[in-house]
Amino acid sequence: MRTQAQSFETRQSMKKQTFEVFHYCDRKPETVAVHHHDFYEIYFFLGGKVEYRVESKTFSLEPGDLLLINPREFHQPIVKPGETYERIVVWIDKAYLEGLSHGKESLTRCFDIDEPSHSNILRPSALRRSEITDLLGEMINESYGDSFGSELAAQGLFLRFMVEINRLALQKSNPAEPVGDTPLVSQVIAFIGEHYNEDLSLESLARRFYVSKYHLSHEFSKSVGTGVYRYIILKRLLMAKQMLAEGASPGTVCHSCGFQDYANFYRAFKAEYGVSPNKYGG
Repeated sequence: MRTQAQSFETRQSMKKQTFEVFHYCDRKPETVAVHHHDFYEIYFFLGGKVEYRVESKTFSLEPGDLLLINPREFHQPIVKPGETYERIVVWIDKAYLEGLSHGKESLTRCFDIDEPSHSNILRPSALRRSEITDLLGEMINESYGDSFGSELAAQGLFLRFMVEINRLALQKSNPAEPVGDTPLVSQVIAFIGEHYNEDLSLESLARRFYVSKYHLSHEFSKSVGTGVYRYIILKRLLMAKQMLAEGASPGTVCHSCGFQDYANFYRAFKAEYGVSPNKYGG
C-alpha cells in the first residue's frame, strides 16, 4: 500500500485507455452526486461510515467490501461524518478489458448486470481481503512508479487482480444484501429503470405509488440527492449514450429513450455531455 494517499479527483472521465487506480483517504470527504460513467469501476472500501447506492439498491459497507459498477448503473457514495473515509478505486476502459478476455473466460463477466445471479457487492474472507489489499498496493506502486518495466508490471498485476475478482464473483463470495432505503424510493428508482422510455412525470409516479407529489419529491431528493425529474432525464441520457455507442442513429435513440422531440433530446444531451448526439455517435 502506498504510504501517501492521493488528493481526491472530481473528474469522471479516464485519461488512459487501459486502467487507472486511486488510493483516497479523506478526513472531510466531498459530496459526490449520483452519477455514471463510460468505464467499469471497482471500489474497494477500507474505512469510514459509508452507505453506497447502486441504482435502486443501497449497501451498508464494511471494510474489505468490493463494489462492482457497470457503466449502465447510476451510483453514489453516501459518506457520514465522524470517521476518515478511505478506499481504493479502479477505473477500467471497456474495450481494454474486453481485449484482455480469453475465449469463454471473459473478464467483464463480474460486471454483467443481466446475469440473474449478479451482485454489485462482494464480501471476501479476511484472508482473501488481505491478498487483495497487497495486490492493489503493488499495483498502485507500479502504476505511479518510474522504475524499468513499471507499466508492464502494473498491467500484469491488473490482470491478476481481474482474474481474482471474477473468481470471487463466480464463487458468490458472501454477497451482502441491500439495506437502508425506504421501500418507496427503491421501488420508484426500479420503476424508472424499467420504464424510462415511457411518459413519466412526478404526478404519474405519485399516482402509481399512492403518495402525494410532495411526499415523493421530498423522500426522493432526500435519499438520492437529486429530484425525480432530473433523475428521469439522467436515466434517459444514460441509455441514449449506450445506444449511440452501439451505432444507433440519434433519431432512433431519441424516441427509444422517452424524449418527445429531437430538439429537447439534443439540448439535454449536449448540456450533460458537452457534445451533440451526432458527434458522440459518430
